[in-house]
Amino acid sequence: MMDHPVSFENTENAFAYKSDAELKKARFLFKSMGSSFLVRLGTKLTPLAIRFKLPIKGLIRKTIFSQFVGGETLGQTAPVAKKLSAYHVQAILDYGVEGGNNGEAGFDQACNEFIRVINYAASQPNIPFISIKVTGFARFELLEKLDHSLDLSPGPLMKRYAAALAGFTEEESAEWERVRKRMQKICVQASAKNVGVLVDAEETWIQDPVDVLSIQMMQIFNKENVTVYNTVQLYRHDRLSFLKDMLEAAILKDFVLGVKLVRGAYMEKERARAQEKKYASPIQTDKEATDRDYNAGVAFCIDHIENIASIIASHNDYSNLRATEILREKGLSFSNPHIHFSQLYGMSDNITFNLAKAGCSVSKYLPFGPIEEVVPYLMRRAEENSSLSGQTGRELALINKEIARRKGLRLKA
Repeated sequence: MMDHPVSFENTENAFAYKSDAELKKARFLFKSMGSSFLVRLGTKLTPLAIRFKLPIKGLIRKTIFSQFVGGETLGQTAPVAKKLSAYHVQAILDYGVEGGNNGEAGFDQACNEFIRVINYAASQPNIPFISIKVTGFARFELLEKLDHSLDLSPGPLMKRYAAALAGFTEEESAEWERVRKRMQKICVQASAKNVGVLVDAEETWIQDPVDVLSIQMMQIFNKENVTVYNTVQLYRHDRLSFLKDMLEAAILKDFVLGVKLVRGAYMEKERARAQEKKYASPIQTDKEATDRDYNAGVAFCIDHIENIASIIASHNDYSNLRATEILREKGLSFSNPHIHFSQLYGMSDNITFNLAKAGCSVSKYLPFGPIEEVVPYLMRRAEENSSLSGQTGRELALINKEIARRKGLRLKA
């Protein structure tokens, strides 16, 4: 198929999957999220209302939940994924429960839940990936101790790993081995079912062990097919060089590097902790630096497309357009199996559906889970849309443009 030129201004493509009523509901939601007062009030009161079991689930379900979440159960995601499929958009399943169970039994349960999601994804024609969090099946304090130990040794990450483990007690070593086995169990099933596993990024003070696990799993499972993708947060000033280091390791160990490129998710928390503990912030000095490194990361991945399978997970128009331009310049197909695009469900439909229309491999990141447990995710989406410069205005302008376009068509008819 000939790859079509890409434009993110086509609202007919962007919102073809939404009815007039759904479009107006989205407009109301983004207008509400444009009010910082309403967002601050909502993000404080909603978790409290859920905790005290006030009758607000119905309201949440009909508004912010339906905009950003695929459903409360795996089965409820099926019609959403099917609807996306009609427009050549795939889905990435993410069990949206955060915090999670403590204790080994809880971690084993989380591991089994991820495997259940893998099995479900494999049964569907439109779900090539699932997302996992290592903190779902590993104790935070254990990750934190290993990360600290890794920081004490010089040299490349994987060489520091053996030295860091030497500082563990016998019990901690056994606990870490159980974490590693859970990760491997997940990847064994994903590889057998041909489902990709996207390993979410975590806070900097526990990220190194997550990177170690991801690289270990890639060495095993990314030989013939690409099963494991590590997430690279490019709002960190050290991640572009880390991306290059991972490629060196992949070439040396003869595996395909799987990466999901994001800007990042923990900026305020990272800066606050750095200030509190008096160390240099890991976050870029400004947005321009983040954008520069992100776009450089995209170019690097496409330049090494034989050795890197990348997922460009961005809501930035330029980053996505630039990726398609580089593919064209290199004579590469938009549907190359080592390039994929993704945006969050409920946001940036102008990017997702226009990429799909142009022939790109693209998906929506589709969280699911009980309302009371997905509330933290929903509150972040509300805050993100309120704080991101121009994001809410951009969404509203595109929705209003499409509403006006449809109104004009009806008047002509």
